[in-house]
Amino acid sequence: MSDSAQTTHSAEMFRPPINRAMRTLDRSFFKKELNLASACVPDKKNIASCQKDLSRDILKLERLPSIRPAPSTVNADSGARCLLLRPEVRTDDESTWSSRLHGLVKAQQVLVAPYRLQLSYDYWNYHDIMSAILPESEQDEIPVGFSVVGHVAHLNLREHYLPYKSLIASVLMDKNPTIRTVINKIDDVGEENEFRTFRYEVLAGPDEMNVEIKEQECLFRFDYSKVYWNTRLNTEHGRLVAKFRPGEAVCDVMAGVGPFVLPAAKKKIWVWANDLNPESHKSLVENSKRNKVIDFVRPFCEDGHSFIRTSTSRLLTSSRQITIQPKRSRSARSARTTSVQLPPPEILEEPKTFSHFVLNLPATATTFLPNFVGLHRGHEHLFHPNTEVKLPMIHVYCFSTKSDDNKAEEEKICREVSVQLGYEIGKVGKEEMEIWDVRDVAPQKRMFCASFRLPGEVAFRTEDKGV
Repeated sequence: MSDSAQTTHSAEMFRPPINRAMRTLDRSFFKKELNLASACVPDKKNIASCQKDLSRDILKLERLPSIRPAPSTVNADSGARCLLLRPEVRTDDESTWSSRLHGLVKAQQVLVAPYRLQLSYDYWNYHDIMSAILPESEQDEIPVGFSVVGHVAHLNLREHYLPYKSLIASVLMDKNPTIRTVINKIDDVGEENEFRTFRYEVLAGPDEMNVEIKEQECLFRFDYSKVYWNTRLNTEHGRLVAKFRPGEAVCDVMAGVGPFVLPAAKKKIWVWANDLNPESHKSLVENSKRNKVIDFVRPFCEDGHSFIRTSTSRLLTSSRQITIQPKRSRSARSARTTSVQLPPPEILEEPKTFSHFVLNLPATATTFLPNFVGLHRGHEHLFHPNTEVKLPMIHVYCFSTKSDDNKAEEEKICREVSVQLGYEIGKVGKEEMEIWDVRDVAPQKRMFCASFRLPGEVAFRTEDKGV
């Protein structure tokens, strides 16, 4: 038998038994007994050195420890251990033994003996079990992609997998101990309402959608059935928040439960956060208090179109200060002394203008851009060159097609932004324009973030004009 054939045979040995007629999960069906060779080490003090010497002979599989109690058939001291050997090594055929194994046997440090290895349902992972259950025609795309939101696993099963949905959910929950509920989305996000929530069915576990999530050192709690949350945007949340600087004011027009808001507020950034969904607004307030950043957060529940203008005008007349008392170091507290001179309190004042606007509603966010036309008309004196203050950066999320270099998509997005603003925004690089590839959302669909500095020609415009 060739080396490749041996490898294939060995892999087949450790796969679970097949039952493609199974429709209700029967865990007891998944059992297997394998006859292997083992290197028994009578003196357990030698186990580490023998393991090193036999590194090429030892069976190495994920989730399967190679060191085991010596089989009872071996005459060895109590507590003796053995090393499981690769299937190619046979107890009754010394020609399959390596020179190192021969040497250790000759030196009476190990004894080659049969070992009966028993595998059960608990050994195999989700993909292993599903490969043994699903029809061979469905093996190319076994459902492995799912979002985890707290204790909830969120599936989006294709139609041809629906007959197996209960099996999929049961196995998935078995193999992921932190998951207590498995749901399947039965419509597109936002199909039923403007709050980006969705209808779902519970496939396994209780219908308990109050979840808890930690992201960017913040704790979020919310009812996942009533608000929008996307775990796959974790990296994007961190990327954008990293652009904000302490002391700046940020306007999050579609804030949701606060994935941009709370991490920004933790950086001592003033955030005006809005969401049209009352449940999102409620969770945002509660999470701001829970994370002790409510002093930096102004939560609203308004229409996003009007909020762009009303928040800008409100900020001009707002007057907020926060005094942050210095904290004693741990060593000073443990010394219980009052002689340590503390620095003066830090007094933070809210700016009069926003440095950033965030519009994270990819399906329609670009249609909110006309609200920036004339946004700062009459307040030219607040901005460069009259002061050091620059016009705000706009971060607008959108969907587009996919290509290898995104050049065509960049042109489309720049054109769409230009149309909405009534101003030729130009190519990437102009007006500090950046098109960021966020993530793929479908085979031919990609999510982007277009970031650009609001042009003065738009911000101070006195009348509408097309591109």
